[in-house]
Amino acid sequence: MSAVGSASAARHLDEARELLCEYPVVDGHNDLPWALRETVRYDLDRRDIGRDQKGHLHTDIPRLRAGGVGAQFWSVYVRSDYAGDEAVSATLEQIDIVAQLIERYPRDLVRALTADDMEAARADGRIASLMGAEGGHSINNSLATLRALHQLGVRYMTLTHNDTIDWADSATDEPRHGGLSDFGREVVREMNRVGMLVDLSHVAATTMRDALAVSAAPVVFSHSSARAVCDHVRNVPDDVLALLPANGGVAMATFVPKFILPAAVEWTLAADENLRAHGHHHLDTTPAAMGLHRAFEARRPRPVATAATVADHLDHMREVAGVDHIGIGGDYDGTAFTPAGLDDVAGYPNLVAELLARRWSKADLAKLTWSNAVRVLRDAEAVAREQSAARGPSNAVLPAS
Repeated sequence: MSAVGSASAARHLDEARELLCEYPVVDGHNDLPWALRETVRYDLDRRDIGRDQKGHLHTDIPRLRAGGVGAQFWSVYVRSDYAGDEAVSATLEQIDIVAQLIERYPRDLVRALTADDMEAARADGRIASLMGAEGGHSINNSLATLRALHQLGVRYMTLTHNDTIDWADSATDEPRHGGLSDFGREVVREMNRVGMLVDLSHVAATTMRDALAVSAAPVVFSHSSARAVCDHVRNVPDDVLALLPANGGVAMATFVPKFILPAAVEWTLAADENLRAHGHHHLDTTPAAMGLHRAFEARRPRPVATAATVADHLDHMREVAGVDHIGIGGDYDGTAFTPAGLDDVAGYPNLVAELLARRWSKADLAKLTWSNAVRVLRDAEAVAREQSAARGPSNAVLPAS
């Protein structure tokens, strides 16, 4: 890089950090709770995120601060091969560890349930901590369980994870419903009524379209990018992105290389198969699994995404959906690999600097990092007030097969 180019990059990075002081990142999806479960069984003395955990985790408080994160939706994910009461219990354990983190680090983290809570946290210089359940299997086909999760603080639910469930089709499994079943539509309506955001990451495109047709509240894609830029089923097609302005929703671009870099798709399929051949789940990021990944990578070099790769997706998403309908959902601690320059939660300034170099205005960047996500939650709260005043809880049940 020339001296002029280097000076320009340094200036953009300084501007990015300054912007994030005022409009910090709301990140839509971080799997730290699951990483803590899998690696240390929630032993926070062994993984004290108040200190640098580089080499163990993508996430800790010093790096969240360095990255300019002002609000985090902590994923209370459980794998989709968990089912029934096992899935519910594991989700409750995930919710509990988020509560433990908030209690353990009160100077840095604060529980947030509403858009007003997010703004209050920003004013107080703390990181608003919200929760999202990743997969409808977490409610075990029970609307009462859905309401209980909301009462415990869960503010979005991803309708599926990697597997099709009894009422919704996943993007990465065989379809059974053509999108949402009738009960699935009732789940969306009940989420609207209580004020839980409908998250459409992971779901089939048919499910996306069905949910957008049903939902009276804005939806989110907590960690999905643009299918037109990287043709992966986990990404959002342009016709769905184009529906977001009418709905009011937000698509939050993810950093997962296999979803954003076409060259990484085939490599990851082979790396995942290598894990399975050695007896590991393909989503395993424990030290043993990562050792297998590193050995595989030494034999077959991995295509590497960068901050520019993510920026390409955001450029396209802004063009199709509009700047009011995009955000960021990194998926840190839920992926084995991350882009260069976005290696962990300290990396967000590098993405903002890349967008500044592409002449994104500071007003547009403030929407991307902070304002859009806060507005979506506020709008969902307004819909919930209206609907809960008009009707009571739904007691619908999944029809017997």
